[in-house]
Amino acid sequence: MRETLAAAWEAHRRRDWQAARSGFIEAATVEPLSADGTFALADAAWWLGLVEESLAVGEQAYRRYLDGDRPERAAMAAIHIAVDLLLRGDGVLGAGWIRRAQRLLEDQPEAPERGYLLYLTEVEAGLGGPECDQVAAAAVRVGALGRECADPNLVALGILGEGRALLKQGRTVEGFALLDEAMVAVLTEELSPEWAGNIYCHLMAACHELGDVRRAAAWTRATTEWLTTLPAAVLFTGICRVHRSQVLQATGGWDEAEEEAARVCEDLEHIHVASAAEAHYQVGELRRLRGAFDQAEDAYEQARARGRDPQPGLALLHLDRGRQGLAASAIASSLAGNDDQLGRLRLRAAQVEIALRGEDVELAEEAAEEVAAIAERFGCDGFVATSQAVRAACLLARERPEPALALLRAACWTWRELGLSYDAARAGVLLARAYAAVGTGTARRGSSRRLAGCSSDWVRSATPGSSRVCWAKLAVLAGSQLERSRCSPRSRPGARIVRSPNDWSSASGLWSVTCRTSS
Repeated sequence: MRETLAAAWEAHRRRDWQAARSGFIEAATVEPLSADGTFALADAAWWLGLVEESLAVGEQAYRRYLDGDRPERAAMAAIHIAVDLLLRGDGVLGAGWIRRAQRLLEDQPEAPERGYLLYLTEVEAGLGGPECDQVAAAAVRVGALGRECADPNLVALGILGEGRALLKQGRTVEGFALLDEAMVAVLTEELSPEWAGNIYCHLMAACHELGDVRRAAAWTRATTEWLTTLPAAVLFTGICRVHRSQVLQATGGWDEAEEEAARVCEDLEHIHVASAAEAHYQVGELRRLRGAFDQAEDAYEQARARGRDPQPGLALLHLDRGRQGLAASAIASSLAGNDDQLGRLRLRAAQVEIALRGEDVELAEEAAEEVAAIAERFGCDGFVATSQAVRAACLLARERPEPALALLRAACWTWRELGLSYDAARAGVLLARAYAAVGTGTARRGSSRRLAGCSSDWVRSATPGSSRVCWAKLAVLAGSQLERSRCSPRSRPGARIVRSPNDWSSASGLWSVTCRTSS
């Protein structure tokens, strides 16, 4: 019995969750586990994705800590149970266990358990609200308590929480510096794996929210080795795949991105509902871009059913299907009452495209102004490029191509530097349209070169199955003359049919013909 139990503890220490679980279960057949052993068994079961088992065993640990007059440890068990319930979407039960932990710690001296509770109730819970100063102050208290109690988890969580609060305030340089510091602790210090994973998830979420693809890609590479220390860790390998899918989508690896997201939909369905919802949204985005509209709509609805707002993706899907009115109302509904600046930027950018399709230039300009204000506040390269592109689209709608040229050149350059081939291509098509609208022979040649130049960007994000949609989007952005020429070769003298997204020599010549025949 002693050898089996010692082996189980050793397996738990080296994070071999399967061996730890088997060892603790075997030892428990001889005599009941201690409160600490029961808690360790619950932990191992959770890492293996056995959530129901983890919750049941966790409640046993909670009772054994109470029976042993160890209120601080009972509170920690209650916190873990609460987190498990909240992650899978059981908010009411989770809140009840949080309250149990609070009650147990009310009359106890300062201890690490109080720091974890503070982190959950005032940092994690506060990040979704407007009181960023209060969140930052709470995070500082968490870190201070961690230093006082010599708890590296709390120190790192305090740094993380303060960084996230600063990012929400638009202090991106300071905020990301703190997040990077917290991630260094993940890779170099002996943090508990659940809190290390929490820090990683926050970092990647911040990178996605702020469009910092470079930082996301760098930390994705850096954490690959770290994940090997968590064998069979169903939750965090799943969350890592969500973030990897987002990076792959942004940089053009659509096939692999969809495979990663689809796996997460299944693996995390009953463990982490928010990540499963985000994975369904990812699948919807990738299928929309490929032109699989019915499958995309189903994925967006799956995301909605799990609490994830399917906008702006679903609205853009309606637009791709020619339902401009439905797209406009969907994006307006999502914007109503939404005070999150980061979320509003993406919604407003989509609203520009939707409004312009409906010839509502004033609404598009209003949306573009807000995008510009948010981009200026946060200062992220991707946000600035988005602002430049939507403002240029509005200028083109007002038949002012000259000022649009400089904005689009800058946007194209930024997105290429960031490795965002799809966004670079979209801006490149608008730039070709601006060159064509200027009207001089030199400008027309510039438009032809620009359209051909964006070919490599679009091809990197296109697949054979997405050819039709890539061309449809290209036609809309270019003013629909291109698509008419492609579909009806007799409608323009000398026009050629483009049969593949790789046939860019045809595209270049076709655009030149369009410019000549429309001038």
